[in-house]
Amino acid sequence: MEKSAILSVLANEIEQGRLVFPTSTNTAIKIKKTLEDPDCSLDAVIRLVQAEPLLSTKIVAIANSIVFNRSGKKITDVKSAVTLIGMRTVRNMATAVVVQQLAGSQAKNELVSQLWKHSAHVAALAQVIAHRITHQDPDTAMFAGIIHEISWFYLLAREKHYPGLIDENVASSWNSNEDLEDKTEVECEVKIGTALLHALSVPDPVIASIVYMWQGDLAFPPASLGDTLLCADQLASIKSPFASPSQQGDRDATSNINLLADQETLRDILKDSEEEVESLTQALCS
Repeated sequence: MEKSAILSVLANEIEQGRLVFPTSTNTAIKIKKTLEDPDCSLDAVIRLVQAEPLLSTKIVAIANSIVFNRSGKKITDVKSAVTLIGMRTVRNMATAVVVQQLAGSQAKNELVSQLWKHSAHVAALAQVIAHRITHQDPDTAMFAGIIHEISWFYLLAREKHYPGLIDENVASSWNSNEDLEDKTEVECEVKIGTALLHALSVPDPVIASIVYMWQGDLAFPPASLGDTLLCADQLASIKSPFASPSQQGDRDATSNINLLADQETLRDILKDSEEEVESLTQALCS
């Protein structure tokens, strides 16, 4: 089946409300919903996080990153980590775990691994860019960055039902220039991703910014959350395996971005924040 036909079928499935999640993702979604219950006490949150190894590992790692832990005092337990980073970040990490697990255990491991590393790096860059350049909420920017590849995780999960969807030959065709010109395919990809984000109760402004990232052109100077994500995606040294050829290349994205606030260049800002980005990327990849 041609790629465009597969995308159309998947988009129609989603329009009919037939989202198919792996068992591990369904479990993570239940945890996420429980954490979002306003009546869920702090003690209940801690017990819930402790019972989910991937989530607890990420939360402790995030709490030990330079961005959240300026004191440098080592955090070794979930209770201290949750207290330090706050419930909002805990909930965001629960959503991140859902996205990471979307592909399931049977998906192509190398593609999943690269896609997650790319997502983590974009999230870390977005956090810094939001704080230092676009003056958006840094936590929201990090959250949007970590989930922005959600449609690809889902497509990787569905590959077993559509053999050849993500095989070596087709994978290379996903990022050809010809494909990028097919508006119908792009619309299907956006439809799939948007439906997934709504299903996970991602706030509408965040969804709109991620869709802008998928469809839009970077404004100069970057100002919105969508611009923040686009900028981070352009600058990420770890590229998505489904990125276009120009994104896969070695072009210097900073050359396209002019002087920013306080006469600092983006290059200088990112150099100054290099340790923060590296620390946060590693925490998100844990």
